[in-house]
Amino acid sequence: MTDARAVIGGRAPPFGLWERTLAARYLRAKRSQGGVALISIISFFGIMLAVAVLIGTMSVMNGFRAQLLDRILGFQGHLFVTGGVLDGPERDLAVQRILKVPGVTQAQPIVEAQALALGPSQITGAIVRGVRPQDLTATDLVAKNIAKGSLKTFGQGEYGGDEIVVGQRLAEQLGLKVGDTLTLVSPSGGATAFGGTPLQKTYTIAATFSVGMSQYDQAYIYMPLSQAQLFFGREDTADAIEIKVVKPDEAPRMKAAVARAAGPAAVVSDWTQRDSSFWGALNVERTTMRLILGMLIVIAALNIISGLVMLVKNKTRDIAILRTMGAGQGAVMRIFFMAGASIGGLGTLAGVLLGTLFALYIDPIQSFVEWATGTPVFASDVYYLSRIPAKVDWTEVAAIAAFALAMSCLWTLPPAWRASRLDPVEALRYE
Repeated sequence: MTDARAVIGGRAPPFGLWERTLAARYLRAKRSQGGVALISIISFFGIMLAVAVLIGTMSVMNGFRAQLLDRILGFQGHLFVTGGVLDGPERDLAVQRILKVPGVTQAQPIVEAQALALGPSQITGAIVRGVRPQDLTATDLVAKNIAKGSLKTFGQGEYGGDEIVVGQRLAEQLGLKVGDTLTLVSPSGGATAFGGTPLQKTYTIAATFSVGMSQYDQAYIYMPLSQAQLFFGREDTADAIEIKVVKPDEAPRMKAAVARAAGPAAVVSDWTQRDSSFWGALNVERTTMRLILGMLIVIAALNIISGLVMLVKNKTRDIAILRTMGAGQGAVMRIFFMAGASIGGLGTLAGVLLGTLFALYIDPIQSFVEWATGTPVFASDVYYLSRIPAKVDWTEVAAIAAFALAMSCLWTLPPAWRASRLDPVEALRYE
């Protein structure tokens, strides 16, 4: 007691050893000793689970967005040139100029149109993309995900030949495989005196591809550019010049440079404009989910108030004795502040570890759940992807941890301030 009195009366530094020791002792005290260990444990687990759920959910949403970006922007272009530069020699010159723009990795003329695919027992619609053979080979998302067959003979023959590359799901839906023939019907392929008429032609499936997104695997067919121009009646023109850049996020800033290279008759758009509603919906969903789950942390941290209020009430006599021994209001406030903040800090740390581990091991967790339940938990025909993606953004993890700590400290202040304002005379009068 003499040492404690000396420390208290000797102006001990803030958050010193004796303050930390008392805060830890109060948290460990049993109920018979006036402690609130059960409420502290509940507060700890509440904050831990709230932080873990927020980190896990945001990691999955970040992974979902990253996978969509990789596949959509790997399958399609980042910038698109339309307008009066798409005819004949002028188009080829524009492509050469665009390829010289810093940051551009690929520029290809394309023809894209809808067609009717006729299988042995089923008919379905499909999107046909006409590309040059070298451009298809340079499209890694397709060229490196050939399920069956090969691209070696793609584009060989008169007008590019009669071989096509079909999405694997589309081929399976039509009951076809590599080497089989597929009949396509163009709504406006033939030109007559009365206008465009449907054109029907049979092609051989040279290969099938699977990029992991049903949106593409179940709908797209690749055809040589010259054959697509003939089949859809485009003559020597294209629908657009599709451009890919090193950093897709910088595509909007590169529009001016690409427009100058393409020429005054060109109209340039980027991927954010073409899919603005889709990406806008994703961003709104991420922001809304972050706010909703952030409220869980606020609610979980509120448990600290109830625990500290009971602790202050149970330790009224101890507070009065400390005050009479010379402890100031600031010392008492810091003791109870550390008691509450430590609950939030430990809960946040445990939540960060739990949420990060969940995100990093999402694949084994999904496999176990599917094995245990016998049903898929992430249907690719609904969510576009075959596996639950997860991407840990450490900046976001740090922000979540900082928010949880801030909420824990904020809700700790009212009961700690109440304890510091306690009058020792009034407290001891009723003891």
